[in-house]
Amino acid sequence: MTVRQLSLFLENRPGQLRVPCRALGEAGLDVLTMSLADTREFGILRLVVEDWARARAVLEAAGQVVNVTDLLAIDVPARPGGLAEVLGALERAGLGIEYMYPFTTGDREGRATLLFRVEDPASAAPRLAAAGVPVVAAAELFRRRRG
Repeated sequence: MTVRQLSLFLENRPGQLRVPCRALGEAGLDVLTMSLADTREFGILRLVVEDWARARAVLEAAGQVVNVTDLLAIDVPARPGGLAEVLGALERAGLGIEYMYPFTTGDREGRATLLFRVEDPASAAPRLAAAGVPVVAAAELFRRRRG
């Protein structure tokens, strides 16, 4: 039930973000979503690519250091208070959130999909599903993206 994320450390200087994006583009790998957080000296690029293993190999061949992390994709009701409800379920399940960011699926069924980094996502997924929180499998997430 997890989604694999690739994380790269980038120096905080012009042109560094283009390097991994160019390498993936030249390999024909589409970045489905990404997040960039920075500090004064470096940034962390987090991205999701459907063929994460191939993307990792391409990025490493381009000189990037790549870390693989598992995330949970959770459908959140796209209405006022929807995220608060999901956050309450995470809290009741004893799950802290390290970070989160959106996954664009083109879904127009009254929901938004967010990617959450929590401790031990594999064991968190069934607990959340039991609490009625819709955790989305990677295959379904990518199917939605393709339309």
